[in-house]
Amino acid sequence: MGRIAVSAKLITQEQLLEALAHQDHFGPSKRLGDILIELGYISQAQLDWLVRAQTTVLERQRQAEAEEQRRAQVVQQEATTANGSLALPTPTPAPELTAAATPKRGPCQLDQILTKGMQLRASDVHVHSGLPIQMRVGGRLRTASGAPLEPAQSEALIMEILTETERAHFAEHNDLDFSYAIPSVGRFRGNVYRQRRGIDAVFRPIPPEPPTLEQLGLPSSLAHLTAFHQGLVLVTGPAGCGKSSTLAALINLINEERPDHIITVEDPVEYVHRSKRCVVNQRQVRKHTESFASALRAALREDPDVIAIGELRDLETISLAITAAETGHLVLGTLHTNDAGRTINRILDAYPPEQQSQIRAMISESLRAIVSQKLVPTVDGSRQVPVLEILLSNIAVSNLIREERVFQLRSVMQTGRAMGMCLFDDSLLELVKSGVISKEIARRQCDDPKLFA
Repeated sequence: MGRIAVSAKLITQEQLLEALAHQDHFGPSKRLGDILIELGYISQAQLDWLVRAQTTVLERQRQAEAEEQRRAQVVQQEATTANGSLALPTPTPAPELTAAATPKRGPCQLDQILTKGMQLRASDVHVHSGLPIQMRVGGRLRTASGAPLEPAQSEALIMEILTETERAHFAEHNDLDFSYAIPSVGRFRGNVYRQRRGIDAVFRPIPPEPPTLEQLGLPSSLAHLTAFHQGLVLVTGPAGCGKSSTLAALINLINEERPDHIITVEDPVEYVHRSKRCVVNQRQVRKHTESFASALRAALREDPDVIAIGELRDLETISLAITAAETGHLVLGTLHTNDAGRTINRILDAYPPEQQSQIRAMISESLRAIVSQKLVPTVDGSRQVPVLEILLSNIAVSNLIREERVFQLRSVMQTGRAMGMCLFDDSLLELVKSGVISKEIARRQCDDPKLFA
C-alpha cells in the first residue's frame, strides 16, 4: 500500500518512512492506512482508493503467478520431446506493446535456443533483427545455425517470454533488464532494447546454483573477504567480466559459514541463493522495490548483517552503502571501474567537491577490499579466465586515501603481496608461466609489456 501511495504521489517516500517508523513503534496491530490519516498525509477517501488499488494489484500478482506456473508446466513437457534443434519457427506478428497486452500463450519458442546456449557453455546468447542467432563461446561471438531473423520474427521471439509488466515497461522506456527461468535448465539475465532494425535482446545464462571460487578460477585467498563483519568490499571491472558471479560466490560462502541475515538488491535477481546457515532475502529493483536507494534505506531497518548491492550506480546508492558499512554491516557491491584507484576516484567524483574530504575519511575507515577483474582467452581459445587486481585495506592504504594520494596505491599492492594483494600484471604473469594464456594475450592486457618480452 505504501508503494502504491508513493507511486500515485499521494505521499512522498520520506512521509512513508515516517509512517512506517510509527507503525514499528505501535506494532502490526496499527494499520499503515490509519497512521497516514492520523499524520494528515491522506484523507479517508484516498485510503479507500488505496485499499481498492492494493486489492487489484494483489489479484493481478496472483493471476501472473498462476500463469507462470501453467507456462512452466507446458515448457517442461515440451522440453522432454524437443530435439534441441536451433531451427527457428515461422515468424508470427508481434503483439502490440500496450499495458493491456498479455504474453503469448503456449510453449516459448526461444527456450530451445537458450537451452542450446546453456549446453554450449555460451556466456551470452544474442537475438538480433536481421542476423542469425549469435552465441559468445570462449569470449568470441559465433553464428549459430539458422537463417537471419526478420524484425517481426525477432520481436515475436522476445515478446513471447515477457510478462505484462515487463512489456509495459519496455513500451515506455525502449530498454528492459529482466530475469527469465526455464525449468530444469536454468535462469537467464536478459536485456531487451530497440535499435534501428527492430527489437534485439541479449541473454546471459545463470547456473541454477551459485558458483564456488574454484569453479570461477579465482584464488581461494578471496574466501578471507567473507570473514569481515563490517565494512565495504567491492568487486569491479568492465561489463561482462564476471563481477556478478564473483559476488555470488562470496555471498554463497557467507551463507554456508555464518548464521547471519543477508539482503541482496539486484537488477535483476541473477543467482538464486537458498537459505543455508543464513537467512537470505533477495529483492529485485522495480519488482520488489522501487530502486537500489529505496531498498537500501529500508534495509537499514530490516536487521541485516550482510547487504549485497548489484551495482553502485548513483550518488544516493553509494552514500547509503558507505553509511551501512560504517554502521556495522558488511556491504558487498559492484562497480563498472577497471582498477582500485579508479574505483576510489569514481566514488569520490560522485560527490560535490565540498563533501569529498569528508567522504575520503569515511572510505579510508570503511573500505576492506577492492577486487578488480577482467577476462582473457586461454591459449586454445576454448574459454576465458579471470585476471585480478586485489587491494586489501591496511594502515598504509587508509592513509593514502585520506591524504589524496590514491595514485600511490600500486606501490602498496606491489609491496603487499604477502598479504594477498596483487596487480593485474602479477596475475597475468602467473597465467603465462602456467601455460594458461599466451604471452601475446598478456602483452595486450598488461600495464608493463617488459614483463612479457
